[in-house]
Amino acid sequence: MKNVRTWWGKKYIQALEGFIDEGRLTRGKSYANENRIKKWAMEGNRITAQIRGNTNPYFGVYKEPMYQATIELKPIGEADWTKVIKQLGSQAAFVSRLLLNEVPDNIEEPFEDLGLHLLPRSMKDLKTQCSCPDSANPCKHIAGLDYFIAAKLDQDPFLLFELRGLPRSELSRQLREMPLGRALSQALSVEELPLQAAESYFTRPLARTFPGTWAAEDFWRGALRLPERIEPATPPAVAALSIKKGGDFPGFWTRDNSFIEAMELFYEAVRKRGKTW
Repeated sequence: MKNVRTWWGKKYIQALEGFIDEGRLTRGKSYANENRIKKWAMEGNRITAQIRGNTNPYFGVYKEPMYQATIELKPIGEADWTKVIKQLGSQAAFVSRLLLNEVPDNIEEPFEDLGLHLLPRSMKDLKTQCSCPDSANPCKHIAGLDYFIAAKLDQDPFLLFELRGLPRSELSRQLREMPLGRALSQALSVEELPLQAAESYFTRPLARTFPGTWAAEDFWRGALRLPERIEPATPPAVAALSIKKGGDFPGFWTRDNSFIEAMELFYEAVRKRGKTW
């Protein structure tokens, strides 16, 4: 089993380190792999695993034992979940990402606003049990199962919702019933039109018919009269905007002096030269 890598896997371990001895928790790293965890199953908010232990001749253990380890997260009550869904459903950023199968990094914020938390905060949030003779809680097998859970959260952070009592399907269903959720669901369900090849990416000229003979007077006058007075051009709000956007030292400018100052001198020279023409 690879070490935890994503934000969620690391966040789960960091949450445990807040109330579990870090040294004891670290001992479990070597047990978070397929050679140690032979079988595991998840049912609701509980994960059970069969973990291979070590031989210990000092205690008369000459054959590798198999231990049964269980971790159960305290579920959030149904009434509290209703409040959380209402809080999540009122914010487009949360609704959109959750319905697109993404768990935002700041997902804890709406929980904290309600005095709740998604990640475990104390041993009251966890119920652990192991058949090994170690009386410490958690033992290294439970710690290994914690790292195993963290690795699973790397792959699917929505497991944390299920371990807290709300399956992904139910989370999605309740969010879709919220006004923002309904709007987004309708947008996601719009049928995409098939792509069609375009004959040309440019506007096609329209053909017009003209009389066979054209009077010279009509040709030179045209259909519309030219304006008798031409309004002076309005100067731009920011002079030489395209020049100044590059800054004093754009990438192509290798000299020590400012590119903008050099162009100001250049344009001033052109302006003066134009007056003499």
